[in-house]
Amino acid sequence: MLSKVLVANRGAIARRIIRACNALNIASVAVYSQADKGAPYLAEATQALPLRGNSATESYLDQKQLLAAAADSGADSVHPGYGFLAENAGFAAAVIAQGMTFIGPDPRWIEQMGDKVNGRRMLADAGMPIFAGSELINDMAAAEAFVADVGLPVVVKPSGGGGGIGMHVVRSHGELPGAVSAAVETAKRAFASAGVFLERWIEKPRHIEFQILADLHGNAMHLYERDCSVQRRHQKLIEESPAPGLERGQIEQQARQFSDICQGLGYNNLGTVETLFAPDGGLGFLEMNTRIQVEHGVTEEVTGVDLVATQITLAAGGQLPPQAPLQGYAMEVRLYAEDAQTLFPSTGTLAVFRPPKLHGVRIETGYTEGQVVTPYYDPLLAKIIARGVTREQAIGRLVVALRAFIVRGVSTNATLLLKILQDELFLQGRADTGMVARILGHQNVH
Repeated sequence: MLSKVLVANRGAIARRIIRACNALNIASVAVYSQADKGAPYLAEATQALPLRGNSATESYLDQKQLLAAAADSGADSVHPGYGFLAENAGFAAAVIAQGMTFIGPDPRWIEQMGDKVNGRRMLADAGMPIFAGSELINDMAAAEAFVADVGLPVVVKPSGGGGGIGMHVVRSHGELPGAVSAAVETAKRAFASAGVFLERWIEKPRHIEFQILADLHGNAMHLYERDCSVQRRHQKLIEESPAPGLERGQIEQQARQFSDICQGLGYNNLGTVETLFAPDGGLGFLEMNTRIQVEHGVTEEVTGVDLVATQITLAAGGQLPPQAPLQGYAMEVRLYAEDAQTLFPSTGTLAVFRPPKLHGVRIETGYTEGQVVTPYYDPLLAKIIARGVTREQAIGRLVVALRAFIVRGVSTNATLLLKILQDELFLQGRADTGMVARILGHQNVH
């Protein structure tokens, strides 16, 4: 087993990793930017080391600083969490080259799946169902040829991107040149690559993802699915498991197929296969995330499996946990520091920050009262996860928790979350990726 883990992240996920290390009796090293020096989880780690700078680029994305902190602390492993360098193959390789264990998949998998075109091709060859997609687009002629072949609408995506960044939906031929140009510029700026590709755009799909676990001994398994259809700007707002309204035999067969594909390819550690379910019943691969997900707690609540601790155990050469049955329902909402209507980020001092303590409700946050919400990072304040014997009970507990969560000093999206949770289509389990845009009455959140 590993003995000391450097946590190369911040906020709620840093706290979650530290607590998993504490449960495993493993020492943890927290790092923090100058903007995060008052974070509550620093005191929960075995050791805390400062990073220079405030912005992400100056701190949590500075590989040299992180590797130096790992060496100085005597850490034998690094957990990247999610975001920042979690899916940076170069960073993973540098950790390994420094003689430490990277708590995640082999760098080759991060690199392979980080390139969306190559990842699609590999998984399609292995039997993964996919919707129509192009190779890398080198000129407008290639883009126009793809549109002529599959029809409109299509979506233009950076090949090296993720999280919906740089995506542009094209519904008319006149929009195509501008969408390709904008995607290329975003790709250059955000991902240091100009590569973009096109995919068939699915109207009003459901976004269903499958949790995969794989050890270093050639074994893989699944822990069912999460419905992540409720999104704004292609970023998830609400996640739940099991997915409502889907036939259990079919969805579990799909989960087994995906875990079998990953096993056949030799994947290791945690991964999430993201898919879209079209209204006509078609299913297509979207991408594979080679890291722990923000919404991992939903799966933990319905299976009883600690996914972060499992990551650490698997990285150390341990075996897969037993297949756990689904137990009840779990649902998560993401409480953001942002205006509930415009979705613009909100910054300021948390004059009051009082997460409620309620039965059946789990809250993960990296903030505490008096801390400043800065413009430097993602504005996620907290993840609120509710479990229940029924879906209705989980929803009810989330509504109570949101109303009882007192935040003053910044705006939050609590009113939007409450509106969604009480929406008739959502209550019926019929949400799709366009729901938030329809509720707000504008398209910039689609």
